[in-house]
Amino acid sequence: MSSKSIYNITPITFRLDLKDPFIFTAHHIDHYPQGNANLGPATPATQQEYNMYYGDVVPGFPEHPHTGFETITLVEQGYVDHFDSLGNGGRYAAGDVQWLSTGHGVEHCEMFPLIHQDKANPFELFQIWFNSSPEQKKQPADYKMFWREHIPHIIHETSQGLKSDVRVISGKFKQQKALERPPHSWAAADENKVNIYLITLDANAELTIPATTSTSTRFAYFYQGSTLNIADTSIGFKHLVELKPDDDIHLIAGDQEARILWLEGEPIGAPVAMRGPFVLNSDTELDQAFLRYRNTRFGKWPWPNNAPVFNRETPRFASYGGGVKKEFPEKV
Repeated sequence: MSSKSIYNITPITFRLDLKDPFIFTAHHIDHYPQGNANLGPATPATQQEYNMYYGDVVPGFPEHPHTGFETITLVEQGYVDHFDSLGNGGRYAAGDVQWLSTGHGVEHCEMFPLIHQDKANPFELFQIWFNSSPEQKKQPADYKMFWREHIPHIIHETSQGLKSDVRVISGKFKQQKALERPPHSWAAADENKVNIYLITLDANAELTIPATTSTSTRFAYFYQGSTLNIADTSIGFKHLVELKPDDDIHLIAGDQEARILWLEGEPIGAPVAMRGPFVLNSDTELDQAFLRYRNTRFGKWPWPNNAPVFNRETPRFASYGGGVKKEFPEKV
């Protein structure tokens, strides 16, 4: 590495190991076939064929618990059906983002219904595991949907017709603020400067990301395209770049459209103790959380089985308050 703005470059196959306040990010991709009448694959499949196939019929992750952190799920292709122990459910799809604060504990499932019976059902998402402060880990679980129709974009076009598009998932880009995050999130406070962007550059397009604070964590993941130049350094496809946070960072796409996941934010600075899907601050707290889960299951599971899905015709929606309130993208 020749650039003073780049600390590390790491090739990625699936998991992006990150730093406080981020825990890690998983980049899931599966090439599911046509769907059958039950929203599973029309051709027989096994779990070994796919990265995300833990249900008996429909791909996905059946009922499982979390506590002490947040999952931020950014869907690039496909559909997700969400159910949780709070009685909430919903369906979201390509371009949508779900932000789930697991707080003091919640069970949920994430199933990936194969909606299309006449064509393949490609699937791609990012799931960011984002830490919570010690106080936020004690709060009730909560979630919020960011619909693709409402996520802010900053689009810049040069005189040559080259476009850059920044989807602002968290924080702000230039003067454009993101939608509000759940209230008990480290990302909800402006002073924590948690900026999450999905960036798309036309072939040969350029973009500069402004500096943040010197104490922040900062990463860029180049996940689609041929090559990308970051801070005068050529970056290969599917590489994670750790960057100096208080530098302006210049990006130049290669001869194909380039897509980048951008993550930055002030660290929480608390100890991290992680055991499976629980993220707390000490082993003692982990032991207590597992005991609490065995005793309470983080609430009664209100759904008919551990891997429910909605009907094929169900539109994108979210429900809150135990299903009392429903929200549809066009009505938000």
